[in-house]
Amino acid sequence: MTALATVLVKPIIEVSEADYDLGAAWTNLQSAVGLGVGAMAGFSGLVRSTTATDAGGSVVDEPVKALVLEHYPGMTEASMVAIVAKAAERWELLGVHVVHRVGRFVPGDQIVMVLVAAGHRAEAFAACEYIMDYLKTDAVLWKREDYLRDDKQAVVASGESARWLHSADEDKARRAGWEED
Repeated sequence: MTALATVLVKPIIEVSEADYDLGAAWTNLQSAVGLGVGAMAGFSGLVRSTTATDAGGSVVDEPVKALVLEHYPGMTEASMVAIVAKAAERWELLGVHVVHRVGRFVPGDQIVMVLVAAGHRAEAFAACEYIMDYLKTDAVLWKREDYLRDDKQAVVASGESARWLHSADEDKARRAGWEED
């Protein structure tokens, strides 16, 4: 029996260019898991209008023109399935729906959604946070920020017009915290 068999309803894991409807996804998951659900938790990530750090890790406030997310079909989905399977080994989950968008997005666009249904709130909250923390570090995705300065010139202080992003130290620390539990 696989770890995903511990999730009552088969998890929905999507990589898509299309936007998602958080409300519809919530309603669909709640309906799919039925009356045994005691709690649902969700997270929806959005593109920020400014970058949080520069390549050296210093806090900056550079305007972001766009966020570009690229993936390797098949490999990306497999990495996401593995993350959900690890969550299902830790908590009794009734249902999970994960969407990660790929393509070019502007500030305010939705880029990632995690919904978790469980028997109790502690499991739902923890599993949702766990899945999101692992998506930030283990999902096979490449992210690039395109910058805009003075609405004319696409450069940041370092002279870059774009920068490929890596998992932040904070993201790595959050993920490591789960391994200590």
